[in-house]
Amino acid sequence: MEISTLAVYHCLAFVWYFFISYSITNIRTEERPSEVFFYGGQWKYLTVLNLVLQAVFYGVSFLADVLRLIKKLRCAKCAVSSRDLLFSVLAFPVSTFVSISFWTLYSYNRELVYPKSLDGVIPLWLNHAMHTAILPFAVLEILALPHRYPAKKKGLILLGFVSFLYISWVLWIYSVTGEWVYPLFALFSPAGLAAFFAISLAIIISFYNFGEFLNRIIWGQSKFCF
Repeated sequence: MEISTLAVYHCLAFVWYFFISYSITNIRTEERPSEVFFYGGQWKYLTVLNLVLQAVFYGVSFLADVLRLIKKLRCAKCAVSSRDLLFSVLAFPVSTFVSISFWTLYSYNRELVYPKSLDGVIPLWLNHAMHTAILPFAVLEILALPHRYPAKKKGLILLGFVSFLYISWVLWIYSVTGEWVYPLFALFSPAGLAAFFAISLAIIISFYNFGEFLNRIIWGQSKFCF
């Protein structure tokens, strides 16, 4: 894509994710099921954190495009590096994980991840915006322009660290409230839960590797967008 076209696309994507993030984080208090939003609010859900992540990523991407258009090359180089790191390590693997894991578990038993009580609070279109549209957005970003991936060790360490932070947040919420963020977790013994987290980490790492594979297949090793 031309830089100007990319700038328009990234701007629209940023506005979209900002709107979705605003919509989900501004549900009126009286409408929220207390058992769902009691402690930590929406900020305990990976889905909501991913929406904010995507908004930040597309905001940085739009900034990089603008800086390239106005020939601020030194600043643009920094913005492009930040854009590529965000996308490769977090934006693509997390959005892919959220979409695929949510709909897999939803199809099996929706009460494990998205209780029916939420249907009266979160409209159907917003549910699909949070859990469905994020995947084609991630794929389109790979198709739109190449991204420079970090060294594999660095990328996996960063992804593992962020995953550890979220798992720690989930465990902290349970220690305070005695309730799990997702009802699914209550089905496991401590050892089973540790295994579940380990498997989930392995899956999200596989999505990281898949994103890198797609980027390499489509764009090759040497062509990067700057």
